[in-house]
Amino acid sequence: MSLKPASLLAAALVAVSCATTAGPREDFFRAVAADNPYAVRSQIERGMDPNTLDDKKQTALVIALREGSPKVARALIEIKKTDVNATNGSDESPLMMAALRGQQEFVDLLLKRDAAVNKTGWAPLHYAATAGQVGIMKQLLDQHAFIDAQSPNGTTPLMMAAMYGSADAVKLLLAEGADIMMKNEQGLSALDFARRANRTDAMELLSAAATRAPQRPGTGKW
Repeated sequence: MSLKPASLLAAALVAVSCATTAGPREDFFRAVAADNPYAVRSQIERGMDPNTLDDKKQTALVIALREGSPKVARALIEIKKTDVNATNGSDESPLMMAALRGQQEFVDLLLKRDAAVNKTGWAPLHYAATAGQVGIMKQLLDQHAFIDAQSPNGTTPLMMAAMYGSADAVKLLLAEGADIMMKNEQGLSALDFARRANRTDAMELLSAAATRAPQRPGTGKW
């Protein structure tokens, strides 16, 4: 059945209205995905909030870091209106994403913009440890990252390094004083994480550290 002229006009007006309200936002995120910093800057100069979330609750800066749009990432970090601590729908900050991806340049730029090294829940050190990004882990620890930070379920960076990271990541955290006796809400320790992942290297390091732990007075560890 064909629509009457009035119905066609109403439908056209709705389509035009939707295009008018959604267009700039869609153009902004298309420019982010295309790594087009000129278009991104132009949109922001015309009033686009650089901290706007897309339909999947992702920030433009997190998208740029995650999807490989380095020119846009640099531009967004340089723009003062960009909140470098704004998180996406999964509570991931730009520094967390850069740490996970091993993007040293962007870790440096974000820290210069005073990106938060510590935050409640999952933190940048968790993400760096997960990917075994030892250099970035050292940098975060030098910036006073809490070494035994706990995720919402009590998981620590050492647990993530033991299961997903590298032997060097585990070594670093142990050398810096990570608490090997901590357990998450499921009652699992870092050694349990290593066992579940069949990480022989991590198991050996953690077992050796546990053996030495009682010999270190004044640490509150046993």
